[in-house]
Amino acid sequence: MERPFILHMLTPLKHVSPFDVNMALDAGYDSVLPYTDVELKEVAGLVQDAIFSRAPKDAKRTAVFIGGRDAVLALDMLKAAKKAMFPPFQISVFADPSGSFTTAAAMVACVEAKLKKIDKTGLANRRVVVFGATGVVGFAAGVIAGQEGARVTLAGYDGTTRVAKRAAEAKERFQIELGFADARSDALKNGLLKDAEIILCAGRAGTQILSRSQVAAALALKVVADVNAVPPAGVEGVSVADDGAEMEGTGAVGIGAMAVGNVKYQVEDAMFERMRTAEKPQYLDFTHAFQEARDRVG
Repeated sequence: MERPFILHMLTPLKHVSPFDVNMALDAGYDSVLPYTDVELKEVAGLVQDAIFSRAPKDAKRTAVFIGGRDAVLALDMLKAAKKAMFPPFQISVFADPSGSFTTAAAMVACVEAKLKKIDKTGLANRRVVVFGATGVVGFAAGVIAGQEGARVTLAGYDGTTRVAKRAAEAKERFQIELGFADARSDALKNGLLKDAEIILCAGRAGTQILSRSQVAAALALKVVADVNAVPPAGVEGVSVADDGAEMEGTGAVGIGAMAVGNVKYQVEDAMFERMRTAEKPQYLDFTHAFQEARDRVG
């Protein structure tokens, strides 16, 4: 008798995400088991319980998903899970805290695709400003863009302390240089937008961060992506359904939450499917999600 496909979902939060549970079941897992309030030090023990309960030949029928709301902690938990295993007791692990890795991957891939249509170039040396940069989606998107050679600035709505910390984390963990800046006032935002070519907006839902006039004054701007699906838009003039629509009064095109979300959905489904069908253990984070997103939009 074939063993069922089991996914163990670990999160440091009070609840696992119903969104991720649905996605995993739709991707073919027979059982999804939640583990909440999980601390980093507990990951190894939980993973070893999972790997030793089944024969090595059934390893691909067991997997671990890591959620939460902290990108760095999720990566630490992924590393701890991988470290807890050894041949032939190895299973696949996928980290996607609050869906941030797959959302960020989709966001950046959509922007890259639009750039290639505009002038046949990608992200390298592009001037990128990230709003909502201390959140999991904004930070992950900034890191992905930075890894692709973009000149990224993390914009801090409450000053520079938190974005400076994020930039330091990016340098230490990913060996990339991300800039950071104070964006707590319209005047400071305007200064940041003066030379911006790309805006990535991942701020708080239902909060307008940039007005239409601010975007119109950004003369070098080419692409604006906003993942806020709750009115009002994070960037005035970007509709949730926009997928490269010209923004009135600007030389830029807009990408809205639904366009990004459609790719994000496909990418997360593909990551779950990859764990379930691969012959060898998979250890998946935002870098793998970005490659998948690229393939989807390319």
